[in-house]
Amino acid sequence: MTAPTKTAVPTFGSVVLDCPDPAALAVFYAELLEWPAAEGDDDWMTLANPAGGPSIEFQRVADYQAPEWPSAVRPQQFHLDLTVQDLDAGHERAVRLGARELDLNPPTFKVYADPVGHPFCLCAC
Repeated sequence: MTAPTKTAVPTFGSVVLDCPDPAALAVFYAELLEWPAAEGDDDWMTLANPAGGPSIEFQRVADYQAPEWPSAVRPQQFHLDLTVQDLDAGHERAVRLGARELDLNPPTFKVYADPVGHPFCLCAC
């Protein structure tokens, strides 16, 4: 009998966001996505995807500086695309939870910053 072989192909497990307060940012995303509360400590929080997909993790960074959008000085480097069925209702909810509007002009998506400045989009594409 042949033993199963290990693969060198990685799987996508999580995305990690630097931030000044992991617990606070985890609460924002848990509420925005309606996921269960994050687990961790003062320096690292994990927000597990209840559907079993990749999680979102948050790590404390001393002297955190938020990306600026759009900017070449402190570029966004990446952003999250979050799908919604009702873009207007999603907009109202995101802003109520603490998102800051960055670009509301595109017809099928809107760009926001989370409470510590990471860009993300609500997409109804």
